[in-house]
Amino acid sequence: MFSNRDADPTVERDESWQKLDRPLRRILPRSLMGRSMLIVLIPLLVTQAIALGLFYGTYLNVVSRRLSDGVTGEISLVVAMIEHASSAAEQELILQDASSRTQLGFSFHPAEKLSRYGTNHVLGPMDDDFARSIRQNLGQAYDVDWSEAPQTVRASIQLPQGVMVVMVPVKRLNIGPIWLFVVWAVSSSILLFLIAGLFMRNQVRAIRRLGRAAELFGMGRDAGPIRPQGAREVRQAAVAFNRMQARVNRFVAQRTAVLAGVSHDLRTPLTRLRLTVAMIPTFGPIRAESLKPDLADMVADIEDMERLIGSYLSFARGEGAEEPVLTDLRGMLDDVAAATLRAGGQVLGVEGREGVEAVVRPDALRRVLTNLAENARRHGGAMRFSLREGERTIEIAVEDNGPGLSASRRAAISELNGTSVSQDGQSGGLGLTIVRDIIHAHGGSIRLTDSPLGGLGVLLNLPK
Repeated sequence: MFSNRDADPTVERDESWQKLDRPLRRILPRSLMGRSMLIVLIPLLVTQAIALGLFYGTYLNVVSRRLSDGVTGEISLVVAMIEHASSAAEQELILQDASSRTQLGFSFHPAEKLSRYGTNHVLGPMDDDFARSIRQNLGQAYDVDWSEAPQTVRASIQLPQGVMVVMVPVKRLNIGPIWLFVVWAVSSSILLFLIAGLFMRNQVRAIRRLGRAAELFGMGRDAGPIRPQGAREVRQAAVAFNRMQARVNRFVAQRTAVLAGVSHDLRTPLTRLRLTVAMIPTFGPIRAESLKPDLADMVADIEDMERLIGSYLSFARGEGAEEPVLTDLRGMLDDVAAATLRAGGQVLGVEGREGVEAVVRPDALRRVLTNLAENARRHGGAMRFSLREGERTIEIAVEDNGPGLSASRRAAISELNGTSVSQDGQSGGLGLTIVRDIIHAHGGSIRLTDSPLGGLGVLLNLPK
């Protein structure tokens, strides 16, 4: 039996690509600017490498061979003339005339033998081409010394009558300094890379501005519409963001108006119902004593309804109605703790450094802390506030010594949307929803944990 893994070769290719993809992600830059510049740099380097390879592989070799063949052709012509000379004086005249006409220094040493053979230069194709050309054109033993004198090559050729020494200028064999081509290639690449970087920076700047505007809008800091800049696609994204921002603001305003109207409309019949309940014991010979428990329950229900309406109204008015300002969070915690003590709660302490500030909606955040303190007072009794400052976030913790919640219950509560849950697991209106909505509107997060006091701990993370 063969499994699908064995039968499908694409699975193995995908796994191989995943193994290669992980280390590549660690090496490659993460920013758009870095990746864009890498896209520009890699083709540029490949192009320069190909140009350099073609230059050294074709043009340089061809020119080097032709220069070597030209020099050895002149040497072979002089050798042929010497071999046909009838006397030493005639040979000397031939060498002098050849030196003046070819820019090569010729000298002949009769009855000498070469002590070494070959070449001692290993810096490039120029020496190999020169040695090959001497071997092919002259067919004699030779010795090429590149260290005889600066900018001069000493070529010794073994002839039947003796040794001919030829002093060849290096410029007759070399096409020019190679470093000029390398410097030109590197400098042009750097120049093109810098120009591409300037253009890409403008494009990335527009994208960063769009991302910053989206982040501020998600945190409730409406900075107004952004000016479209950059490429056409980035401008289209900016225009679409401005339209979305306007639609969201219009939707929030309409929802706020509707919820506020509904809340105000519900208060009127509730007020009449409260007055009616208050006047029931005055109607004739009714058993007022027997109605007191029912009346108390009705009044409690009315108070719960008013509390829910108040939550709806606060939820409606708090959405985008308050501007974020720089707020002293430690001072706010002290105020909330003092209000909790006045309400009959027990505060074990407020921990945190003085002067910790952040840009928040103060009334909305105060409502969050008040709701959490009231929940801790009802279910715990004793509570503690703490403030911790990180590099990019600020954490506010509200901990109590109540019965707490199990991990599964906390996970279930965190997954709920649109309802709040109290510590006994029952529905509690919009309490947690208001808290979550306000914290998320600030760009933060909320997390439920076990408290060191034995009860429930609520951690609020807010960006600086």
